[in-house]
Amino acid sequence: MSDSSGAIGVVVAHGAMAEGLVSAARRIAGGSADGLRALSNDGKGPAQLRSELDEIAGDDRAVVFVDLQSGSCGMAALSCCRDSLRRVVVCGVNLPMLLDFVFNRDAPLEELAVRLVEKGRAAIVPSGPKP
Repeated sequence: MSDSSGAIGVVVAHGAMAEGLVSAARRIAGGSADGLRALSNDGKGPAQLRSELDEIAGDDRAVVFVDLQSGSCGMAALSCCRDSLRRVVVCGVNLPMLLDFVFNRDAPLEELAVRLVEKGRAAIVPSGPKP
């Protein structure tokens, strides 16, 4: 993939969460979500998780989405992306964030990461009666 191509998105999460989020994004966005990949930590130690993440991201520009910053997925992602200018980690993944990613993955990584965090935060709102 060249620098002018869209980034890939790798969702790294506990259990079946990653596959569920990627599946939902694909259902909503169709072919636009082809750049998303899912990786579960099920049965994997930190070294294996990082190795699989390195393999999936390869030399592509990549946004690595994780469920918890301080969990095993977050630690593997931060380790995998620490020294790379072609990878960025976004913690606290949610579906609105992934949908924004699939339609804006051509943006520079630094700008894209900031945008995704803003979209993810904006999607978290209380509902129902006010306390």
